[in-house]
Amino acid sequence: MRRELKNSVILAAAASALLVSGCRNAEEEQPDPAPSPDDGRSIFQQDPTESGESMLPPPVLLPLETTLSFPDGTPELTEAVRAELATIVESPQVDAGGSIVLRGHSDSAGSDEINLETSRARAEAVGDFLVQNGIAEERIKIIAFGEQNPIEPNALPDGSPNEEGRAANRRVEVTVETGRQVDREQTLIETLSESEQGETPSPRASDRAGRQAR
Repeated sequence: MRRELKNSVILAAAASALLVSGCRNAEEEQPDPAPSPDDGRSIFQQDPTESGESMLPPPVLLPLETTLSFPDGTPELTEAVRAELATIVESPQVDAGGSIVLRGHSDSAGSDEINLETSRARAEAVGDFLVQNGIAEERIKIIAFGEQNPIEPNALPDGSPNEEGRAANRRVEVTVETGRQVDREQTLIETLSESEQGETPSPRASDRAGRQAR
């Protein structure tokens, strides 16, 4: 009787050991759970590349720069200049609300004083067109250079007039700023012009006041 009881205990212990071993093997063979499809991201987050959105910053609106030519020694605007100015008025640079700088130039035919006044009159004619087409006068800055900054020779090597060069020098350079700072040092005449405008009324305003008084 004791031998049978002892055998039963041994069989029960062996069965229990086999059961525990089987459970351990089952736990070891169980595969790791698959990663979550969202990789830890919220279901409300969306990959910008999947939606077609670009990760690049928005493009920068550069200043508008152009040159307007004058065929003779007068400040009269030609039809071509008026057409180009109409395009400038509708440009996104003007719509951005920045300042507009008009730099007037002349050729060397005439005295320094006359050329300076002629270059100013040209820039003012351009400014008047812009104001008449809805641009605030406070945005416009006029700088007269006269004959100081030619882009072409005013005379040929033999000293005779260079008509093509003089025509190129009769111009107004238009710059429409957009708020982006340009790394450029001011010229001496630009610095002096700003100082004069800070101390006295602008020549444009003075001329108008004089005409109204007369």
